[in-house]
Amino acid sequence: MMKLNSEQHGDGPQLSSKSAWQFVILIGAVSLFGDMTYEAARSINGPFLAFLGAGAVVVSVTAGFGELVGYGLRLFFGYLCDRTGRYWAITLTGYGINLLAVPLLALAGNWPMAASLMICERLGKAVRTPARDAMLSHAGSQVGTGWAFGLHEALDQIGAVSGPLIVAAVMFYRGENYPLAYAVLAIPAILALGLLVIARIKIPDPRNLECVFTGVQTAGMRSLFWLYLVAAASLAAGFADFPLIAYHFHKTRLVSESTIPLFYATPMASDALAALFFGRLFDRRGMFPPLIIGICCSTLFAPLVFFGSPTLALLGMALWGIGMGMQESVLRAAIARMAPPERRGSAYGIFNTVFGISWFLGSFIMGMLYNWSIAVLAAFSVGAQLLAIGMLILTLRR
Repeated sequence: MMKLNSEQHGDGPQLSSKSAWQFVILIGAVSLFGDMTYEAARSINGPFLAFLGAGAVVVSVTAGFGELVGYGLRLFFGYLCDRTGRYWAITLTGYGINLLAVPLLALAGNWPMAASLMICERLGKAVRTPARDAMLSHAGSQVGTGWAFGLHEALDQIGAVSGPLIVAAVMFYRGENYPLAYAVLAIPAILALGLLVIARIKIPDPRNLECVFTGVQTAGMRSLFWLYLVAAASLAAGFADFPLIAYHFHKTRLVSESTIPLFYATPMASDALAALFFGRLFDRRGMFPPLIIGICCSTLFAPLVFFGSPTLALLGMALWGIGMGMQESVLRAAIARMAPPERRGSAYGIFNTVFGISWFLGSFIMGMLYNWSIAVLAAFSVGAQLLAIGMLILTLRR
């Protein structure tokens, strides 16, 4: 049992809401340029490895192992944040590895070197994510936790969409010049790191942004956190990766090859808008309404995408994006209400690790089911998300 008092968790006095807003916007801008960098790289990593002579197995193993590293190590680095209190040092180190690995790919002359840098990029994301989310939650205590994570996700998605477009433009005008494409990404990488340094200078200790009120009780939160984690894991397992959806579009010729990018851009836009809406709803109405609305929307995506007409499939992708926006805003914001400030790095580390591994396992299962029965695949997706609703209702009732 733990009872929090009004004592600050940082080394100085509580900072103003203006400082909190500055921090949220700066970190959001960092994510915008960061996603612009590594999402652009991820859009051409597979073809680049093939260009260097790597086979399909190498491409697949590199991507899969990179994701395993990117999620599996978050547990350790979340614990390290709370243990040492060095949130900024860990965040800066993670972003440095994450972003600088991308332009260095321009110098990769063989596929083992390129694959190593791609895995390093994922390693950097594992290092910095728990610390960044913990710091963002401190600022969110003043501006609204849901709004903080929702705005962050919206800016994040702007970068995720614009980055691949930049690379596509380079490849269109300069041919298959992979080194040039990766080198150009040094610009957003440097901008992201520069903004991160500015945030570090302006807010030396984001823990001083935390609003802590006398009498706040966290008794019983531990059991609720684990129950909530099971619900989130079930939700993650029921989400299909876009590569599988794109594969379905290609195999069934439901839409043309040139139209598939549009079917990716649509959920990115709905993701950004949904994150803002659900984040604000979370702050005003609590966790239950945005979670239920978001999951009810996302449960429909699988039937629409895998069995619908092109128009219905596009609607399904928009609902897929709405579900993603809810996950990235509300699911992360809720952790701040379940974990005390001094344990938040560990909480986000555990959450991200379990969520990522569950997503990976669910994607693997649905990939296997696709070759057996698409109907069973859709039923698995819907069932896993409905199970998540049941677990969340149980969590909220307790």
